[in-house]
Amino acid sequence: MSAITFTIEKRLPKFLGRAGRLETSHGVIETPAFVTVGTKATVKALTIEQIRDAGAEVVLANTYHLYFEPGEKIVKAAGGLGAFMGWNGPTMTDSGGFQAFSLGAAFEKGVGKISKRGISQEEKRSESLIEERSRDISIRPESPLATITEDGVSFKSYKDGSTHLFTPERSIDIQHDIGADIIFAFDECTSPDASEAYQKEALERTNRWAKRSLKRHQELQESERGSTFREIQSRTSGTPQALFGIVQGGRVPEFRRRSATFTSSLPFDGFGIGGSFDKKDIGTAIEWVNEILPEEKPRHLLGIGEPLDLFEAVQNGCDLFDCVTPTRLARNASLYTTQGKINILNAEFRSDLSPVDGTCRCYTCLNYTKAYLAHLFRSKELLSNTLASIHNLTFIISLVKGIRQAILEGTFSKMKEDFEKRYLS
Repeated sequence: MSAITFTIEKRLPKFLGRAGRLETSHGVIETPAFVTVGTKATVKALTIEQIRDAGAEVVLANTYHLYFEPGEKIVKAAGGLGAFMGWNGPTMTDSGGFQAFSLGAAFEKGVGKISKRGISQEEKRSESLIEERSRDISIRPESPLATITEDGVSFKSYKDGSTHLFTPERSIDIQHDIGADIIFAFDECTSPDASEAYQKEALERTNRWAKRSLKRHQELQESERGSTFREIQSRTSGTPQALFGIVQGGRVPEFRRRSATFTSSLPFDGFGIGGSFDKKDIGTAIEWVNEILPEEKPRHLLGIGEPLDLFEAVQNGCDLFDCVTPTRLARNASLYTTQGKINILNAEFRSDLSPVDGTCRCYTCLNYTKAYLAHLFRSKELLSNTLASIHNLTFIISLVKGIRQAILEGTFSKMKEDFEKRYLS
């Protein structure tokens, strides 16, 4: 019996998009859905109650970070990720593969998973500032913290510099202990600036790692057959887990399609679509993949969360999305509105007694003004991070819920057109 059940409720005419229901042992996710990122089993500056009030249905944590602190065995002993953090809904973990990029090529060359081609100079300056302010590494070595080999990825701990090897098998073992409802195969995310030769090499390695991840997942599942629930709990978190394979291939159409064809040939429960992309053609790159992936299984777009990108991703067949951007932007005084992003530190907001967004029904917008948030950020008060994060998270989750409703009602195209006009005005 599968750990998840996915049902398509309505398809988007002329496109690959759809609205559906993804059932897990910890509840239902109505798709399309934005997956809230709680990297270290916490969404920065927010309580579980605030996350729930923002409308979140599912939370994703980071395998790499939980391995180093507090350690997967402690999470397992607590009853798994959800119980450990006090969240009773569906959970997910990534594989740690993205850190091979962020602590390797990205660390060394200062690049992101999305190419800056097609992004305005203002956006580039804003993203660079946020990346600079939000590096989550407590030591600052001269060399990268990740080295990739055929066997796996050798990481240097961001805490003390010690070396740790993540293989596909080790990643799956750790994720089984963490116990999320949905876990991911170990993969290599490449730089958008990598050569075609390296993109091909990394893709072929990711394919081999996919088979190894799946084999280990099946071994762990087989070891649980015939066991009592208590015996299973003693070895794992006790949560039935779905494994998603990851499609890579960079910006090369042939590689993307080849990856999608190979990954869909394996008995994964669903699929993740990884970077790297050109900003201007995210929708096209996703379409290459989703034309091939089996439509009866869910598709998760990894690390994408900007409002306009979400419309493209949904239209082209993605069901789930995770990204740290909403809360990271919030902690850096950048707030979403239906008229586009604003920086609350701008002088014009010091005396602005209106809410961040008059159409938003979040706790922050119902109770506070732009002037008050501007005051908190200028005074470096901790409450600024909480109130801004509540707003940005609610805004994105509500936007995706609205997109879902528009698919069900047959008004998606009009919603997309109206939102783009307002957001880009």
